[in-house]
Amino acid sequence: MSRHGVTPPADSGPSGESMRLDLFLKQSRLIPRRSLAREVCDHGGIWVNGHASKGSKSVKVGDLIQWHQRRRKTSVKVSKIPVMRPGKKDAAALYELVQMEILPEEN
Repeated sequence: MSRHGVTPPADSGPSGESMRLDLFLKQSRLIPRRSLAREVCDHGGIWVNGHASKGSKSVKVGDLIQWHQRRRKTSVKVSKIPVMRPGKKDAAALYELVQMEILPEEN
């Protein structure tokens, strides 16, 4: 039980086993703001393990996150879930780049 009398969800323990997708995208600096990450997720722009996912989806180590940006398709694999907010230099250690594909321009 937390100090405010509310029991935290089982997947959000101190061991850092999982984290909300929108928070992970922000803390890993893949997307600059949590509000933007949540908006992209809610409009079907982020896929986790092959399924369109909302910002509230829990991600864990080994999950594959994919999204499209203008002319680029990016896939990353979650390497680590942070216990506390990482610094700028440590943020890239949270994921492993699997694939970055440049898409052709549409006419």
